[in-house]
Amino acid sequence: MTYKTDQTYTTEKKKKAHGGYRTLKSYQTTTLIYDLTVEFCRTYLTDRSNPSNLSYRTIDQMIQAARSGRQNIAEGSEASSVSKKSEIKLVGVARASLEELLVDYEDFLRQRSLSLWDKDNPKAREIRALAYRTDRSDRSYRSYLQNPEDFANCLICLIHQANYLLDKQLESLKKAFIEEGGFTENLFRKRLERRRNEK
Repeated sequence: MTYKTDQTYTTEKKKKAHGGYRTLKSYQTTTLIYDLTVEFCRTYLTDRSNPSNLSYRTIDQMIQAARSGRQNIAEGSEASSVSKKSEIKLVGVARASLEELLVDYEDFLRQRSLSLWDKDNPKAREIRALAYRTDRSDRSYRSYLQNPEDFANCLICLIHQANYLLDKQLESLKKAFIEEGGFTENLFRKRLERRRNEK
């Protein structure tokens, strides 16, 4: 029979408290953004008349920014068992990646003289309302993906939603970090306390 050390037990206990990122609204929304960005790039940034003339750099940057927005939420959630500070940093990276992607979509509209919806546009309101559906998937947005203007604006709405969720998530993480710290931070604190006691 193997006995667990206090450190192993503490690590396992912390692991139960982290993860679960798949249930986060921020992760679900960024998954939609990633999938739809891949589709958008394939549809509107690929020169179908000349397949060898692809906007490789733009496509790669947009897809990587969308992927980063999603993956860093997952990585941050996993890292939370060891360090809250790392989780905050990674969620911050996710937020920055989505901001970069937002600018790419705004550039797409501006450079093609297409309209950027304001927040009170009826379609923008409809897209925001879809966030409350429990069965939401990329199919939920199909009617907004019929032309480049609507498609780009739909993604912009989704990015704004994800950024709002990530801002709230960061607020919560920072508060938890101040009040509780993480596994690494608490070990460091205990090490300092032990040194003081040894003097």
